[in-house]
Amino acid sequence: MGHPAPFNLKQIGIGNEQWGPMYPERLQKFMEQIRAKYPKIKICGSSGPSADGKDFDYGWEQMRKLGTDLVDEHYYKSPEWFRSNAGRYDNYDRKGPKVFAGEYAAHAKHDPNSWEAALSEAAFMTGLERNADVVYQATYAPLFAHVEGWQWRPDLIWFDNLTSVRSANYYVQQLYGLNKGTHVLKLTEDGKAVEGKDGLYATACYDKNTKSYIVKIANTSNEEKDITVTFNGLKKLNAGKLTLLHADDIQAENKIDNKNAVVPVTSDVEANGNVLNVKMKANSFAVYRF
Repeated sequence: MGHPAPFNLKQIGIGNEQWGPMYPERLQKFMEQIRAKYPKIKICGSSGPSADGKDFDYGWEQMRKLGTDLVDEHYYKSPEWFRSNAGRYDNYDRKGPKVFAGEYAAHAKHDPNSWEAALSEAAFMTGLERNADVVYQATYAPLFAHVEGWQWRPDLIWFDNLTSVRSANYYVQQLYGLNKGTHVLKLTEDGKAVEGKDGLYATACYDKNTKSYIVKIANTSNEEKDITVTFNGLKKLNAGKLTLLHADDIQAENKIDNKNAVVPVTSDVEANGNVLNVKMKANSFAVYRF
């Protein structure tokens, strides 16, 4: 690839949205050569262009047989689909290949980068984090687009010849990336994962590097919610920070001429011992870090 010396390539994807029997037949030949010479490189195969269905099931079946390390899943779906599929990976096989959610985005009507789309992605991503033992990595797509010349939308970052704007979707990705933690913590309500009941979605993790407890909550309902989170096993939480994404208008969208319609706002937050009591705004995404 033009490099005279090894450059620490850790993983490689072979194919993109392939389906049908010819793909696994040819993939096997690539895998044999790569495994023989570069046994430490992770190999990612494809589950096809859809999030479910016959081709998807066949793709996963073949990737398990071949023993790929990762399987690439793609889904461009409605905001409703994302909110309904926060538990998608709860029951995935923990012994098979890991998931690379390699392309995804919520497509609202007419495909804007609306707050509705971004909030739905935030809700869905609680399930990615909760199932981090099987979801190895995830990437929003596409990344860049010019406001006067684009092929796909929505996109994470828009630009013209002079400036650029970060979408609300970008800030959702940023908040997850900056608050990813190192260990997933169990967060439940009545013994069940918080994945859509009354419009609420939540996940929690611990970051051993900063010794921080992190809770992410998405309120996708049109009502303010009184929420109590108890940190079992702790006596007292340190003073913390709240980073909030919110817009009164669910169709709000960051644009070149209005870049700050939906942006993160950070404030101080205090817990009562090991209990966090908050009023969470309607249609909002919050990250609490202690």
